[in-house]
Amino acid sequence: MSAETNKNATITVITFSIGHQKLAIPATDLREIMDPLPMTRVPGAGKFAPWVLNVRGQVLPLADLRLPLGITDKGPADRPEDARRFLVLELLLAGEPATVAIMSDIVHEVAMIPKSSIEPLPSNSMWPADFVTGLFKGNDESFVLMPDLSTICTAMAQRAAAA
Repeated sequence: MSAETNKNATITVITFSIGHQKLAIPATDLREIMDPLPMTRVPGAGKFAPWVLNVRGQVLPLADLRLPLGITDKGPADRPEDARRFLVLELLLAGEPATVAIMSDIVHEVAMIPKSSIEPLPSNSMWPADFVTGLFKGNDESFVLMPDLSTICTAMAQRAAAA
């Protein structure tokens, strides 16, 4: 691949928010976006993925990214409660394919962003560097985090197993 081709490369992402924080994941990881489903609490499952969902006969863990990313706010007070969605993802966890669901307070859009606009986290960032692949400025000039979902889910599963 030539340097010019690489410079113009783009990535398609899904943007969503948890609290006030906007995030983006590669569209290739997304299987579907769903309205909230009934959740079943799993005793002893830990805070990261304490629930499971039945998605078309498949039982999936439902994870909350607030804990690993340190998101403590609830988001704008005027955000409609019915905006919440579940994102069903196909990821590699510890090298194995896995299907998981994550919660989002609102899904914004599918966007194509230049790969060159993705920057590494600053060294003084409040977000855990191991769990974020980078960030970019969104259309509204706010920073959009790109979480490393495979690393987050693998690390959280290992922590839960060790507990």
